[in-house]
Amino acid sequence: MSSTTAQPTLDPRDRGGPAQPLLIVDELTKHFPVYGGALNRQVATVHAVDGVSLSVRKGETLGIVGESGCGKSTTARLLMQLIKPDSGRLIFDGDEVGAPGGIDVTSMRRQMQMVFQDSYSSLNPRMTMIDSIAYAPRMHGLSAKAAEARAESLLERVGLHPRQFGRRYPHELSGGQRQRVNIARALALEPRLVILDEAVSALDKSVEAQVLNLLADLKEQFNLTYLFISHDLNVVEFISDRVLVMYLGQVVETGPVEDIYSRPRHPYTRALLASIPTLDPDRRTTVLPLTGDPPNPINPPLGCRFRTRCPFAEAGCAETTPKLAAPIGTQANPVTPHLVACHVAAAQQGAIHGH
Repeated sequence: MSSTTAQPTLDPRDRGGPAQPLLIVDELTKHFPVYGGALNRQVATVHAVDGVSLSVRKGETLGIVGESGCGKSTTARLLMQLIKPDSGRLIFDGDEVGAPGGIDVTSMRRQMQMVFQDSYSSLNPRMTMIDSIAYAPRMHGLSAKAAEARAESLLERVGLHPRQFGRRYPHELSGGQRQRVNIARALALEPRLVILDEAVSALDKSVEAQVLNLLADLKEQFNLTYLFISHDLNVVEFISDRVLVMYLGQVVETGPVEDIYSRPRHPYTRALLASIPTLDPDRRTTVLPLTGDPPNPINPPLGCRFRTRCPFAEAGCAETTPKLAAPIGTQANPVTPHLVACHVAAAQQGAIHGH
């Protein structure tokens, strides 16, 4: 089940109207140097994020999936400018971030917040829940009384009674309660876009379901846009409108959630979907959907990075890097295109199995 698609917004901060994407990412790249040897010189480079481009429309939820180490979390930190990108552009509601005449990082962060995976280390152990939530509004000029009132209201919105939980410290709350506080804290500056980086992966399944329903409710109440990062494909299918699949620092497929899950085009996407555990005895997996480990990001394969594990790989796959495009023989929907970066997408179509 996915949430409703982008609706026209009445937010006074909206500059370009509902048709203009809230966030456009253009060729975002980040390489980390590796130092070693007797003189501690740079000996290698980790290709963490390599030319990632995406857009997030107003009011939608874009899910990002991929194996551990594929660059999902690094991408999130680059978007928040917690890590400085080597190259690439961010455009927030029509304004380029950090460019002359654009929007500065501080102003962008007021409208774009992030919820991290580890609910405990995200909170200051010496601050009460009310103080943690009220801190950012106070730093941005709100009076102490108004900031505390906003914090209490947000605690109520995320299902925690302020009188019962407001004066508690992080160690006095469960993991699910702490993550609710982190969500409230992310909403304290009234953002338009919230990045959720594995925000429910550390929770037990019943608590996870409650937090997912809470996120869906908050999205409607506050007219939010989500960028939801997770390795759990079932959760991404439930909450997302569109899905973006990453492999070894690059985007290999993107499209509407229904298309990605029912008609995956990239062999890597199909392998991911085939690996979803099932309780149906008639759908047991007898053949491994994917073999081998991902290549070393210090020395990724030339051409298509998935070719070393791909059953459809051809000689040409090693020569050029495939670009995201509509599969051969199909026409991309201009509003929600289904794009794949694969040289042999046409040849694969006969091998595609519904999920």
